[in-house]
Amino acid sequence: MNTKILFDKDVTLNAVLYILEHMNGISNMHKIFKTLYLADQKHLSKYGRTITGDVYIAMEYGPVPSRTDDIFKAVRGDSYFPAGELKDYFEFINRYTVKPLKHSNIDYLSETDIECLNDAIDFCKDKTFGELTDYTHDFAYRNTARDREMSFKDILREVNDSEDYVNYIASKMDLECSVR
Repeated sequence: MNTKILFDKDVTLNAVLYILEHMNGISNMHKIFKTLYLADQKHLSKYGRTITGDVYIAMEYGPVPSRTDDIFKAVRGDSYFPAGELKDYFEFINRYTVKPLKHSNIDYLSETDIECLNDAIDFCKDKTFGELTDYTHDFAYRNTARDREMSFKDILREVNDSEDYVNYIASKMDLECSVR
């Protein structure tokens, strides 16, 4: 399943800005990444698509949204591509702490996107680094080789979706990739 082409930069940028606005205007990459992961997981399970279209890599401290991580690295200045207009969205206070430079444009986010983002924000905002790391080292994470792409099938299985539903969503995502 080649989900990389489902990534939506504008939705992702505004989802991150939305998260930052609801986490007192500042957060670290780890908390943002875990919030996105849990929001994408819930949205995929409940509504049949992720919010961001990003893929998650099983890294040392849990799932990391690949393209979102690339965006942050570009803004931070340690990427293989220039930040360009991305520098208008965020700034780094230190290597891992992010501050928004603009407000989210919720026109890019659906009502269901906001619902799942709010649930994930409420869950993550008061959790420590260790608590979020432990929580997201779940079935999907453990079932993936380190530094490899996590399977959306396993992400759905983690929330106990039926195997029929898991296969249906996988087929749907494959079809969406083939027509883009």
